[in-house]
Amino acid sequence: MAVEHQIEHGGDRIAAALQKHSVPFLFTLCGGHISPILSGAKALNIRVIDVRDEATAVFAADAVGRLSGIPGVAAVTAGPGLTNSLTALKNALLAQSPMILFGGAAPTALQGRGALQDIKQRPVVMPHVKLVKQIARVRELIPTVEDAFFVACDGVPGPVFIECPIDVLYDETNIRKWYTDATGKGTKMGDRLLDWYLKQHVDSIFSGSHEFIPPEKKAIVLPHASDTSLSEAVIALARAERPLMIIGSQALANDTDGNNLARAIRRLGIPVFLSGMGRGLLGREDPLQMRHQRRQALKDSDCVLLAGVPCDFRLDYGRHIRRSAVFISANRSQQDANLNRKPKTAAIGDVGNFIERLSDQIQLQNINRSNWLKQLRSRDDAREKEIDEEAKKQGEFVNPVALFREIESAADDNAVFVADGGDFVATASYILRPRGPRAWLDPGAFGTLGVGAGFALGAALCRPQSEIWLIYGDGACGYGLTEFDTFVRHKIPVIAVVGNDAGWTQIAREQVKILKDDVGTVLARTDYHKVAAAFGAEGIVIKKQSEVADALKKAKEAFKDGKAVLINVWLNKTDFREGSISM
Repeated sequence: MAVEHQIEHGGDRIAAALQKHSVPFLFTLCGGHISPILSGAKALNIRVIDVRDEATAVFAADAVGRLSGIPGVAAVTAGPGLTNSLTALKNALLAQSPMILFGGAAPTALQGRGALQDIKQRPVVMPHVKLVKQIARVRELIPTVEDAFFVACDGVPGPVFIECPIDVLYDETNIRKWYTDATGKGTKMGDRLLDWYLKQHVDSIFSGSHEFIPPEKKAIVLPHASDTSLSEAVIALARAERPLMIIGSQALANDTDGNNLARAIRRLGIPVFLSGMGRGLLGREDPLQMRHQRRQALKDSDCVLLAGVPCDFRLDYGRHIRRSAVFISANRSQQDANLNRKPKTAAIGDVGNFIERLSDQIQLQNINRSNWLKQLRSRDDAREKEIDEEAKKQGEFVNPVALFREIESAADDNAVFVADGGDFVATASYILRPRGPRAWLDPGAFGTLGVGAGFALGAALCRPQSEIWLIYGDGACGYGLTEFDTFVRHKIPVIAVVGNDAGWTQIAREQVKILKDDVGTVLARTDYHKVAAAFGAEGIVIKKQSEVADALKKAKEAFKDGKAVLINVWLNKTDFREGSISM
């Protein structure tokens, strides 16, 4: 590979490998341990986005992996830089997002001797990633990055951590000088032995590094479910009178735009619920897509296909599927396919590919299931009418249901929605309709708060032509509010809508009911818009329903001018999601 600048240090090698994989962005919070990585990336025109919290950098890399299919990349400094990243790393692992995190580390000869920010990082990070690689020699850098990209995408996607000690990143001249200075000018036997040992150590670090071997991408082999599992699924679905599919993020792991998967679903003609990155896969109005009463639909179905969706708490650990139904689980993970409820057929392999092969085998739309579709559609329509009635309720401030009806109408056809919060975001999920696949970003199974700023950052960079809407609960907003500084400095437009009901409402609703105590759940009607404005963004406040339309229009105009916007909406308290807590 022809690189665009001379390879001078380990950071240049990492950057060359990233360039080979068409990595467009690197997210970071700077630190002396990792400076060469940032410098090398910049030299190869990889855009370096520095943020205000390491977790934001990892969340942003997670979003890039989800939206582009290319592992997102972040770099953090040693010790606290890494530990600050752990929640975001675990979120990426559980959401099966391909990404790579580079972490700095103390010099190899000083590890375990009290060096700055030196901890044993492998045991800290290992439970939260697919693979940990620790670099000991400069020549290992490029092969390790190649391995990391392969592992991040192979099988079940997920994050990889690469530990890069400072003395494999900086140039050889400076490293030799640092080690020489460390030995001093002593002439005693102990000093001479130390000098000899450190020279040998540095020789080992740079051994074999003088010949630069260009990076080579490793090919990913798409995992295919067995023909036996395919045949069993074909027979079961062909016989079913009331089949149902639930399709999750994993189904898009090998289909960036989702077009092939969407065509296959329509050929099958089976009603479907979409979740995670699968939301929007069939557009906003497809008759096969159901949005409400999923639990009842599962209980009524005689054949259920879970595509990239495990039987975890979201399906009541499999109890939503009735025992007499034929249960098919398509998943890249054997463990997830069998989680809590063993399927009759486990199709282990790429989920999108399995659905495409399934649709090639059978044309289920020729089987008359009009009554089943009519039943499901009737329930959906009834729930929509209930939501319409809920939107009519008046109060002192803004009705959140009515607010989302207006956002749904105002958002562009290319909008991407980022969800970060509890009650407010869950309300949004009933009403906002993603315009296409990979146009809805939520944390996933971990239920992590604080993803919003990083996800919005990654989405805005991956989709520069799209309108980015960040839906924030007022509790969740507190995690990433300072990143409006990042949006402004890097000229990244987003529209953040903060649902300000002065509380951690999803928790308070059940806590007060059960324990008669609101301790720890009360917030204030904070002026979040003024904080954003102080960072240089556009701040807007809405306190009345009549102000919503004009405020949304103003926000969209500011977004088109390249500005980040925060709309602080004072909400009425509602019982719209009464009794919806999950365990």
